[in-house]
Amino acid sequence: MLSRIAVIDYDMGNLHSACKGLDRAGAKPQITDQAADIERADAVVLPGVGAFDPAMQHLRARDLEAPIRDAVASGKPFLGICVGMQILCDRSEEGHESGLGIIPGVVRRFRSEPGLTIPHMGWNQLDFAQPDLPLWWQLGSQPYVYFVHSFYVEPSDPSLQAATVTHGSQTVTAAIARENLMAVQFHPEKSSQAGLQILANFVQQVAARYDHPATASRRAAALA
Repeated sequence: MLSRIAVIDYDMGNLHSACKGLDRAGAKPQITDQAADIERADAVVLPGVGAFDPAMQHLRARDLEAPIRDAVASGKPFLGICVGMQILCDRSEEGHESGLGIIPGVVRRFRSEPGLTIPHMGWNQLDFAQPDLPLWWQLGSQPYVYFVHSFYVEPSDPSLQAATVTHGSQTVTAAIARENLMAVQFHPEKSSQAGLQILANFVQQVAARYDHPATASRRAAALA
């Protein structure tokens, strides 16, 4: 059975590119802004492009804060992408809205320095801080992925960093991971083979979770 992955729609992302990557990885993505769909899904993807404040305003307008927090708390695999990673934090230097507060931390702006281009845009290499994370399987050392951002996540607990990236003299968070929660600052759907492998690894984690007999039984009951 294909894994059902809810891709949250809050008017802040290129949802179809993410869905295409998930579909190629063998999942069944569903674009939705409905709490019931998020609850029934085997996993959740929270994409996003744009600014922090509009993202949070759109989420609140659609009453999606509680469903997102519940999805993370449920233990099902959860993947945030770009702004979908940033809004998991407490707040951002970009605006005034409070974030979801799921990951304690602040979203910071890159410091200006001579020769540094902001936004950080284009291909750059990941340095793995959690090299054994299943999301990184079969990627090799320091893979190139595609970034477009002027702000980055600074978690209160540095051990949550799953990968970093260096732009100019600044080394910042490129990914975070904690139990079932994973999030990346770059765009896997724009990152060629490395990005497709990351999405495939996420889908594989979802499938492995539901291959467990006890979890499969709970899933069947939820779908009945």
